[in-house]
Amino acid sequence: MANHAKAIVLLSGGLDSATTLAIAQQQGFDCYTLSFDYGQRHRSELEAARCYAAYAGSIEHRVMRLDLDATGGSALTDTAIPVPESAGDGIPVTYVPARNTVFLALALGWAEVLGSTDLFIGVNAVDYSGYPDCRPEFINKFQELANLATKAGVEGIKFHIHTPLIDLSKADIVRTGTRLGVDYSQTVSCYQADEQGRACGVCDSCRLRRAGFEQAGVPDPTRYR
Repeated sequence: MANHAKAIVLLSGGLDSATTLAIAQQQGFDCYTLSFDYGQRHRSELEAARCYAAYAGSIEHRVMRLDLDATGGSALTDTAIPVPESAGDGIPVTYVPARNTVFLALALGWAEVLGSTDLFIGVNAVDYSGYPDCRPEFINKFQELANLATKAGVEGIKFHIHTPLIDLSKADIVRTGTRLGVDYSQTVSCYQADEQGRACGVCDSCRLRRAGFEQAGVPDPTRYR
């Protein structure tokens, strides 16, 4: 039975966030989607997010503009740093400093204005690139912060950060989304997709995505250049 509560869903335009949106909708939430124009080099994901939000029936889709490229330090915001073809050891150069912290903080602000207590983010701690802000420990601590640092929290209203993909393999995510009717051909996951949203096929994100489809036994609808 639908609960018709409002939820903010972070929608990047990629495979994981599209699946997260489908899960939130299946759970009966009225979903408001949020993307960020933060100076990323793979800007075609923003158009993918806008189109997918409309396709999936988002109540409202917003794009917030940030200047994380001014911070630098990431191959996703600094074109002088090449995107690696594999993650290698340690935290890769595709990590954007404090990105999910900033994203969730802004999503929290919009949630409080809308009267929503539920935020969905498609972080994953299994098949991912080693980012520290994709771990359950981070999500748990941010949820604590949300309930301490807001008017709603002080008044006893509890926020919940939902991470439905956190323990799933990429193959399991593909299977889940396929079952829920996600159209993955509309999503863009590549770290250096071209203006038409076509994937490079060699970056770490492309590698993880392709392996997910292969292991799930689902045809890969990704458009490669």
